[in-house]
Amino acid sequence: MTDLVLANARLIDPVTLTDQIGGLRVRDGAIADVWIGAEGKRPKGVTVIDCGGMCLAPGIVDIGVKVSEPGERHKESFRSAGRAAAAGGITTIVTRPDTTPPIDTPEVLEFVARRAALDSPVRVLPMAALTKGRQGHEMTEIGFLLDAGAVAFTDCDRVVTNTKVLARALTYARGLNALVIGHVQEPGLSEGAVATKGKFASLRGLPDVSPMAERMGLDRDISLLEMTGARYHIDQITTARALPALERAKRNGLDITAGVSIHHLTLNEFDVADYRTFFKLTPPLRSEDDRIAVIEAVKSGLIDIICSMHTPQDEESKRLPYEEAASGAVGLETLLPAALRLVHAGQIDLPRLFRALSLNPSHRLGLASGRLMAGAPADLVLFDPDAPFVLDRATLKSKSKNTPFDGARMQGKVLGTWVAGVEVSGRI
Repeated sequence: MTDLVLANARLIDPVTLTDQIGGLRVRDGAIADVWIGAEGKRPKGVTVIDCGGMCLAPGIVDIGVKVSEPGERHKESFRSAGRAAAAGGITTIVTRPDTTPPIDTPEVLEFVARRAALDSPVRVLPMAALTKGRQGHEMTEIGFLLDAGAVAFTDCDRVVTNTKVLARALTYARGLNALVIGHVQEPGLSEGAVATKGKFASLRGLPDVSPMAERMGLDRDISLLEMTGARYHIDQITTARALPALERAKRNGLDITAGVSIHHLTLNEFDVADYRTFFKLTPPLRSEDDRIAVIEAVKSGLIDIICSMHTPQDEESKRLPYEEAASGAVGLETLLPAALRLVHAGQIDLPRLFRALSLNPSHRLGLASGRLMAGAPADLVLFDPDAPFVLDRATLKSKSKNTPFDGARMQGKVLGTWVAGVEVSGRI
């Protein structure tokens, strides 16, 4: 088993919210010891890595990653997604069930788990569909899927419109202490929309949707949570209008958390420019006022989790007129450098950033990761937060290259990624 020391590092601790020089020792896949100070414990007979004052943080736990197995392996496989995650400092990917066929039976889930164990260098935790076929008519066998390894249940961006079906599923999930993940967009208003309502969408002639669609969807789901008491996570909150309702729900003691994608934190509706389809996302990019409000919500802890919402699409599905093009962007390798834009802009500090990237998602899923403390898994990322580069999408390890950051100037390079103390990124 592994036995190594990572010394002379900036330890980014999301638990204590500290950023200080120190080091740690890894033994048998876990953190054995942590110390503060430039000179630490360097036992004889172990591998010592001098981090050169670079940042060492808990590995990122990314909730909502699409791996296109089964059904669309040409877009992304567990092998390519795992390599991309390792290159991006992500040590655990929590995968979505919107595959072909959907992951809605124990048999499909077990197939996915086997493929992931064979091919991915990082940890893979699969989610299962909440309803059969993600059709919103009949809930899946939640108990059997839990036994097969599902960590949460979601129909992804398909909203369950039948409130009776959703209420039953939430009630059943509560009885099993299962986590449900929802997409809060009012589906009637959102149908066919590819942009956020406003002057920009009108000038471009794009079908749009009011930000209130998100607030309406959230209000409905909060009401159902009050009725059922289920554990609930919102995949993305992207508008200022939704934040007061989320704050009230938390203040009232509901078991609710929320996430946001890195694209909605760092891009706005104007980035679509002249119909650039790599910027077509679900939900659509929002106004700058919404973006700033959501950043403040992450900083305050109202929004708990930052994710990549990694959605690979091939060239054929993106090289289409804007309204017809597929939604989504890859994000495993760009999640960290894009998030560091917020740090460099002075909008959030590194420990709070990693609270949203590592600690909070680990806590929500009941994982021991996300911490720099003795006994925690040695899932770690070493990175230079200031290293500049220009992103070339051709160099991405994902099979699909649909990133909105192609050609963008970015800062922050991963120098090494460890999973259970084993270096998986191949960069040191």
